Amino acid sequence: MQDVRYVVIHSPGPKWKVGRPIFEQEGIQAHIDHYRSLLTQEKLALGGPFLDGAAGGMMITSANLTEAEAIEFANRDPAVMCGLLTAEVRPWLVGMKS
Repeated sequence: MQDVRYVVIHSPGPKWKVGRPIFEQEGIQAHIDHYRSLLTQEKLALGGPFLDGAAGGMMITSANLTEAEAIEFANRDPAVMCGLLTAEVRPWLVGMKS
């Protein structure tokens, strides 16, 4: 059986303030809280921001989350809904793990 996860890739949206650090962006705490709720449900494996200056970040779901659930959850993110971030959900095959 294949281990398929869903990766939510976040990029800056139209409300993103260029030059402002990620944790100082208005609305980022609501985004963090939204994904923390997925983590407490054990439906999120990993998540966090990119550190290369381009902003954005990604979340990798747990095996027990469907694609439809991942898309619906990503679209309900308050930071996506207000335009701070955009979200793209992509299927990912876990090819290697320890």
